[in-house]
Amino acid sequence: MSLQKVNFHTHCTFCDGKNTAEEHVISAIEKGFTALGFSSHCFHPLNPDFYKSVDSIWHIPSENIKSYAEEINRLKAKYADQIKIFLGFEADYFDSPIYGTAIPDKAKYAEFSPDYLIGAVHYINTDKGFFTVDHKTEIVKENIERFYTKADGSIDGKQVVCDYFAAEREMLQKGNFDILAHSDLIRIRNTVLHFFDEEDTWYKDELKATAKVIAKAGVITEINTGAIARGNMDDTYPSQYFLELLHNNGVPVCINSDAHTVSNLDAAFDRAADNARRAGYSELVYPQNIVIKL
Repeated sequence: MSLQKVNFHTHCTFCDGKNTAEEHVISAIEKGFTALGFSSHCFHPLNPDFYKSVDSIWHIPSENIKSYAEEINRLKAKYADQIKIFLGFEADYFDSPIYGTAIPDKAKYAEFSPDYLIGAVHYINTDKGFFTVDHKTEIVKENIERFYTKADGSIDGKQVVCDYFAAEREMLQKGNFDILAHSDLIRIRNTVLHFFDEEDTWYKDELKATAKVIAKAGVITEINTGAIARGNMDDTYPSQYFLELLHNNGVPVCINSDAHTVSNLDAAFDRAADNARRAGYSELVYPQNIVIKL
């Protein structure tokens, strides 16, 4: 059975995508998609000074958010008879005593009238500073060593992971959004850096605790194929074990490609669908009342 194609996690040139929004729409139509949601990275409402202070070139600059919304709405109207287009944001969770707090909250984005929000954790904040967990491998390594080296010179990989999931649970408790992005993104550089073991009991306990908070938040969790598409990891987010925990906790899932190029709009969708079925899922659930049978 051919899977109906829908993607709510799409990045265009308004943030760090390589193709324009309209190029994505045209490609989606050619690939047989029935719906496409745009989700440019956003730190709203952190002020422009924050963007100048960190490596945030992959987010929409504050002054361009309105133009982004206008362009997606233009495409929504232009292609209404061929595909459903939705305006969204991948809203980053960030909590810093220096720069302030950004929370994925529909009320904070109301002025742009989005159709949905994706909540995402890319940053870990520590007492010594913060870093992006999916930056280049060598930069992630440098930051883990900088912030998590213990007195004996060893790396506290467990604390890195626990801090990541703690931030994710905080976002789920404080935010108001529709889809949880790449729920175990912390794994992305572990295949090279090996700073923790996914089979450790403490790690599985972190996943169990997080699955319960996801269920309580009532959000959809995406099965994200972006790491496969970009060659960063030969697996989806979440892992099969985490996905089974989500199913056992009654958490709905969708499949998103986290596409940054038109070529990856439907990358590894069949593999993601197989993972969902193996975990016990019989349907995919998206915002805007879209349900797809597996």
